[in-house]
Amino acid sequence: MEQFGLEAIPLELKTVRWYDLFVIVVNFLINPATILIAGMAVASGLSFWAAVAAQTAGCLVAFVAYIIMATIGVDYGLPGQVATRMTFGIRGAKWVPSFLRVIASTYWFAFQTIASSLVIVEVLDRLSGGRHSLILISVIFGLGQIVVAVWGYGSLKMLSRAAFPIKILLLGFLWTELIRAGGPDFRLRHVVQYHGVLGWHWPVFVVWCNSMAAGWIVMITDAADFCRYSRSRVDMWLGTGLAALSGCSLCTFVGAYGAAATYGKVPGFFVLAVDMSASRWTLVAVLVVIVLDNWTINVLNLYTGGLSLSNIFENIGRFWTTLAVGLASVVLSGFPSVVSGYLQYNVALGNLFAPVAGILLADYLFVRLRRVQVTALFLKGGPYWYWKGFNPVAIFWTLTGFWIYFAIPAAWMQTPTTVLLVGAGYLLSMHLLLPRVNFLRTNLYSALEVMNDGSTVRSRPRF
Repeated sequence: MEQFGLEAIPLELKTVRWYDLFVIVVNFLINPATILIAGMAVASGLSFWAAVAAQTAGCLVAFVAYIIMATIGVDYGLPGQVATRMTFGIRGAKWVPSFLRVIASTYWFAFQTIASSLVIVEVLDRLSGGRHSLILISVIFGLGQIVVAVWGYGSLKMLSRAAFPIKILLLGFLWTELIRAGGPDFRLRHVVQYHGVLGWHWPVFVVWCNSMAAGWIVMITDAADFCRYSRSRVDMWLGTGLAALSGCSLCTFVGAYGAAATYGKVPGFFVLAVDMSASRWTLVAVLVVIVLDNWTINVLNLYTGGLSLSNIFENIGRFWTTLAVGLASVVLSGFPSVVSGYLQYNVALGNLFAPVAGILLADYLFVRLRRVQVTALFLKGGPYWYWKGFNPVAIFWTLTGFWIYFAIPAAWMQTPTTVLLVGAGYLLSMHLLLPRVNFLRTNLYSALEVMNDGSTVRSRPRF
C-alpha cells in the first residue's frame, strides 16, 4: 500500500517510465462517459466529424494546461494540491482548489458509475432474463472500485497495465460486431459521411467543445499526482501527450459512430451494442469493457479526491481520506439524475475551475518562474503564508473569474477564454501590487531564492 500522501516523493523512487503514464492516462480517457458524451453530441445535431472534432479539440485544449502543471510532479515529486499552496497560500489552497476538487471527484465518480450501471443493468437483464435495480447496481459497483483506490499508486499501474489491452481488443470486437449486425447504415463509409441535422453548426459545436474542455480542466490541480513518480519530463510529455491524443480520438470515434449510424437516435454505443446483439459473447464483452473502463477512471477520481481531502485535513492519512471520498461518491451514485443533468453540472464545474487554472498557470510560469520551495509549502509563516495563510490576489481573481465566465458569449469558448483572461488579470494585479504590498513582495522574493540544499528547492528540471 502506498505510504506517501502529501509529502514529496524521494528521488530514488521516481522511476516510472512513459508507458506506465500512458496507460494510466489513456485508461482515464477511454471510459463509458466520454464515449456516451460523443454520442450525445451527434444526437444534438452535429455531423459525425463535427462531433469527433469538437470532443477531441476540447480535450486537447485542457491537456495543454494539464501538461504544464504536471511538470511540478516530475520536478519536485509533489501532489498537485500541495503545489497549489504556492499560489493560493497554505490555507487558501485547502479551501479553494482542494475543496473544489473533492466536489469534482465525487461528481465524476457518480457520473461514471451511473453511466456504466445503465449498461450493466441492461446486460444483466438480457443474460438472466430478470430485472435488476439501477440504484443497487450503481452502489455495489461503486463500492468495488473503492478497494483499488485506497491501495494507492501501485494499484493504478497494475490495473492500468492489465486493463488497457483488454479494453482495446474488446472495443474493436464490439465495433466490428456492430458493423456486421447493423447492415448498410453501419458501414464505415456511410457513417463517416453522416452530416447530422445541423452539420458543423458553430454554436452547437462550441457547446460540446467547451463541455469537454470544462470536464477535463478540473484535472489541472491533480496533473502532478500521476507524474510525481515519473523519471523525467520527457517521459511525462511522451506518455501524457500520446494518451491525450489517442484516448480522445478513440473514444469520440466510437461514441459518435453508433449515434451517427442510427441517425442520432441512439447516443449510447454500449446500449446499442446490447440491443442489436443476439450473442451472449457480445453481451459478456460489453460487460467486461464497461467494468474495466469504469474501474480505471474511477480509481483515479478517488485517488485524486483523497489527496485533495488530505490537503484540507492534514492529520488524516491518504487511506482514510480516499475511503471517505469513495463512500460519499457511492451515496451520490444512487441518484440517476446526475447523468441527465450532465451539461449543467459540467459547465458549473468548468465555471469554477477555469479561473483556478488561469491563476495557477500565470503564477507558476510567469511569477514563480517554475521554481518551488518545497519545504516552505508546509511552513506556517513561510514564503507561502501570504496574509494569514491566504493569497488575497488569487482569491479575488477566482471569485471575479466566476462572473467573467458567465459574461463571455458561448461562441467564444468560455472555458479557455476565462483561463486566458483571468490569468492576464492575475499577472497585471501582481505586477501592480508587488512593489506596494509588503507581504506579497517578501513572500515572492523569499520563495524565489535558490537554496543549496537540493531537497528544499530543485531549481532545474530533471531531463
